[in-house]
Amino acid sequence: MQYKVFSGARIFDGERFHEDSVLVTANGRVQAITAPGNAPEGAEIVALAGGVLSPGFIDAQVNGGGGRMLNDEPSAESMYIIADGHRRYGTTALLPTLITDVAAATTAAIEGAIEAVKADRGVVGLHLEGPHLSPARKGAHLAELMRPVEDSDVKAFIRAREAIGTVMVTMAAEQVTPRQVQALSEAGVIISIGHSDCTADEADARFDAGARGVTHLFNAMSQLGHRTPGLVGAAIDHPQTWCGIIADGHHVDPRALRTALRGKRGEGRLFFVTDAMSLVGSDKDSFTLNGRTVYRKAGGFCSKVVLADGTLAGSDVDMASTIRYGVSILELPLAEALRMATSYPARFLQLKDRGHLSSGARADLVHLNDAIEVTATWMAGEASA
Repeated sequence: MQYKVFSGARIFDGERFHEDSVLVTANGRVQAITAPGNAPEGAEIVALAGGVLSPGFIDAQVNGGGGRMLNDEPSAESMYIIADGHRRYGTTALLPTLITDVAAATTAAIEGAIEAVKADRGVVGLHLEGPHLSPARKGAHLAELMRPVEDSDVKAFIRAREAIGTVMVTMAAEQVTPRQVQALSEAGVIISIGHSDCTADEADARFDAGARGVTHLFNAMSQLGHRTPGLVGAAIDHPQTWCGIIADGHHVDPRALRTALRGKRGEGRLFFVTDAMSLVGSDKDSFTLNGRTVYRKAGGFCSKVVLADGTLAGSDVDMASTIRYGVSILELPLAEALRMATSYPARFLQLKDRGHLSSGARADLVHLNDAIEVTATWMAGEASA
């Protein structure tokens, strides 16, 4: 067995920091976090110049990257390009995300994900964001393609989950019944409520039926009112519900995010997603989405991407930048910001061997310098190019 020993950095194990310790890996898996004197003799030494060694980041919502949108070509090759584009920013596991499109695109994305997950190149499943969304909260999606969930859709999603492993589907509460949510959840499909104009009671009924999360909390959903709590209020209050958030300085005011972070109760937590578009990892300034041009606009914490009418169309943020935003703007301790990019999304997606550095976990790693900038990543213990 060929051991590797990572030394010279603080080690974050997915929950807490370890000082004056080394990480021991072998055959792509974590063996132990231990004192330097306990490292196995003859191991390959990976010497790090300070900073933090963390589990690789996990992103449940990635529309594009590296110059490619999944909707442009919903194939395994596109998924590899997207994963490679985000790896330089510390993301070692992601769900390529197909936004609302025609049925043929969904079928192609499912086939592509089956191949991509088997290839083990950073794609760990598939996120289908639509077409079962509410036209009243369409965001940048095409309302004319939205429709209710039918029983045939339930069967198709279950087949996809059986073939891919991890399948997440974003649905509006008003487009899916609690019975359908229960059937999907019991079959292992991860249901997230989003792009919805539902009441809090309608949302709670879907959460109680098994929906695990909410897609990009605050964005494209019914808002929190003192007598009409909406989807936002239900998500923050429901103890089992996990909430993805886009922390880029454009999608949600930091005061609202800080309030949600303080108010979230129960097992469910807020976790970071990028909702990234193709421009992340690319020097381009525009791309097309369902035949419409989307533009990169500079300004604020990071640039944003918008349609011609100013509608936000995903983000231009990477996961490392999101963690920096969490620390500098949301006033999070570094450990909590890292949890929101590692162990929390792993728990939400039920990826048991990722997001932490316990014995037996995959050795998917990222090294950050003191400015929370990525200096290196490793996939199953092997350095990424």
